[in-house]
Amino acid sequence: MAGTGGSVENALIVSHAEKSLDFFMEILNSAQIGHIVGISTCGEARRLLLEREFDLVLINAPLKDETGENLSRHIAAKGVSQVILVVAAEYFDAVSAHCENDGILTISKPINKTVLWSAVKLAKAAHSKIKRMHSENSKLKQKIDDIRIIDRAKCILISYMNMSEKEAHRYIEKEAMDMRMPKRAIAEGILRTYEN
Repeated sequence: MAGTGGSVENALIVSHAEKSLDFFMEILNSAQIGHIVGISTCGEARRLLLEREFDLVLINAPLKDETGENLSRHIAAKGVSQVILVVAAEYFDAVSAHCENDGILTISKPINKTVLWSAVKLAKAAHSKIKRMHSENSKLKQKIDDIRIIDRAKCILISYMNMSEKEAHRYIEKEAMDMRMPKRAIAEGILRTYEN
């Protein structure tokens, strides 16, 4: 199996069965996922997830200390990791009905290698899209924050320097160009000068 593209760089496998852990490792390695960690309990997974994030989490249910469904929903709720939950055939319909609204990919046992491979490809594609959306969201938040700070600085120039809104805008723009600094940095300087 060739690589799938996408941006999944690390994965966590949570599986009680050693044989299954090896099988999942083999699939994820063939999907060119660089760093894979394998553990056997939900408790270990929860502790590890407090310390670091994973692009993909594959849970082979049931586990020693939990069914795995709650763990998968907990991870998916954070919105960072893509989650694949592998469950026994008799529980598949019920579990997938609960989990699919959380964006969890659910696979039924016995595991079909082709189906698992497809799920990994889907997870990689979904993670790539989520990562892009998070990045765009961060940029938008930054722009909104910049506008808010620049507007506060304009208000200060209007109040203390008796400038019009247009003059305050031009002043910040000109200072930014002359000093080769972002408008936000100029605005922050104005805020430090007049708000302290």
